[in-house]
Amino acid sequence: MTMVCLSDFEAYAKKYLPKIAWDYFAAGADDCNTRDENILAYKRIRFQPRMLRDVSVMDIRTKILGTEISFPVGIAPTGFHQLAWPDGEKSTARAAKAMNSCYIASTYSTCTLEEISAAAPGGLQWFQLYIHRNRAASQRLVQRAEALGFQALVLTADLPYTGKRRDDIRNGFRLPPHMKLKNLEGDFEVCKMSLLDPSVTWNDIYWLQSLTHLPIIIKGILTKEDAELAVRHGVQGIIVSNHGGRQLDEGPATIDALVEVVEAVQGRVEVYLDGGIRKGSDVLKALALGAKCVFIGRPALWGLAYKGEEGLQDVLRILQDEFRLSMALAGCARVSEIGRHLVQFSKL
Repeated sequence: MTMVCLSDFEAYAKKYLPKIAWDYFAAGADDCNTRDENILAYKRIRFQPRMLRDVSVMDIRTKILGTEISFPVGIAPTGFHQLAWPDGEKSTARAAKAMNSCYIASTYSTCTLEEISAAAPGGLQWFQLYIHRNRAASQRLVQRAEALGFQALVLTADLPYTGKRRDDIRNGFRLPPHMKLKNLEGDFEVCKMSLLDPSVTWNDIYWLQSLTHLPIIIKGILTKEDAELAVRHGVQGIIVSNHGGRQLDEGPATIDALVEVVEAVQGRVEVYLDGGIRKGSDVLKALALGAKCVFIGRPALWGLAYKGEEGLQDVLRILQDEFRLSMALAGCARVSEIGRHLVQFSKL
């Protein structure tokens, strides 16, 4: 089967993954409107391409927090990669390194941070953190990540409680007995999610800063007010995210929220986005509206389900080729030429 676009990988994963795994990856909160709107919102944005520009030599590289990546797409933090492929997050890390991309490893990985780091030495890896009621456990995770060479911490802000995902409830979702949340073993009992700390506030960023020299990126920002608070509390980056539509349904699509976050930040910190990226042209739209880089969640899992490390590289390569082509057809030879002038945008 020739894989031409990301929806081909989606169809493969839906067909071949066990239903309980597919449902877990695909789930959105409640009616799944926000999950779906993340994708649909891109269709309301139209390009205003410029003609007769020299696009004979294309440069699609960019930098995030000062580190160069091959193109402005990274891998968002998602849990339980062994549900998609036996090697789990180790395959994800290897694919990201092979494509010179950034991989954000999840607290809820089914491989240890040590295994992930060893699988792709020298790769650009960030670590996503939830703050648990057991603060000592969160502190140990931060210290492990820094010692292993992870280059940034990504604090998830939108999960004081887990959203209501109907299929997971119907399926009685649990990890298979042979899979573990390797990074939390010894710290918690079986039900990890209930031990998230719902009392976390902006002041806890200061606590996190006291533990590490790593830059801190906050993930889950959707409003100008929270973007301003993030800057005021000294973070180095913001990921505009609604957790793939898995938390609060009926919230904004991330591409819609991006605009007000970028306007509030005014270039003081880097702004990234996840949610709804399915084509290279989506990447171009996000960059035109001010994102420095985008991150993919579910499509990375589809790639793993297809052929592990190789399948994920295929997903990234397709996005890379589509992004390069979209840039050229819009009249941009370099990422620095992408701007708001390229798109017509309205939330309505």
